[in-house]
Amino acid sequence: MSINATLIGQMIWFALFIWITMKYVWPPLQKAMADRQQLIADGLAAGERGKHDLELASKRSADTIREAKEKAAGIFAEAEKRGAQMVEEAKDTARAEAQKVYDAKLAELEQDTERARSALRDRVAELAVAGAEKILRREVNAAAHADMLSGLKQEL
Repeated sequence: MSINATLIGQMIWFALFIWITMKYVWPPLQKAMADRQQLIADGLAAGERGKHDLELASKRSADTIREAKEKAAGIFAEAEKRGAQMVEEAKDTARAEAQKVYDAKLAELEQDTERARSALRDRVAELAVAGAEKILRREVNAAAHADMLSGLKQEL
């Protein structure tokens, strides 16, 4: 095997081609591959962050829903309590109003009773005077005997 100038020339050109490729072609290819690797790594990291954020958001939404349900239950219980309180207040007001009406009617009844007694006394007095007049067969002067009639009313 003889080494001739063609083989040496090819080796030189091949070495020169390797050196040019390493100097000018290989760095942009490595940079493009590194950029692509970084882009893929960023995408994977973003996916993981998104997954983590989704889990956190799910937990927060579940907590918010739970808190809302608790608050709604509290509001419902407070509304029931306030409703029962309003019913009791209405009952108390109705009882007080009924007592007022009862007291007013009782006072009115007592006044009516007193008026009826007074009217009855007057009528009894009139009947007594009429009876006495018939007995005595003379007229009784009402003005002259007003004191006597007042005393008679008081006795009756």
